[in-house]
Amino acid sequence: MNLRQATPGEEYIIQKIMTDDEELEAFLFSLGCYTGEPITVISHGKGGCVVSIKDARYNIDHDLAEAIFV
Repeated sequence: MNLRQATPGEEYIIQKIMTDDEELEAFLFSLGCYTGEPITVISHGKGGCVVSIKDARYNIDHDLAEAIFV
């Protein structure tokens, strides 16, 4: 499943990131968002979702949330 389908408050392990955009993949890597890393969805909102990665919180849009599979 992707992050948009994930249950808030549950910790997941990132299985894969489905994108052909190398800049986007590099950006996610700089945030600590890569395969094998734990990620927690804090909440889902109208414009995206709030996630926790390595003790930091980020707001990501729905398109990006659909590209991250857990």
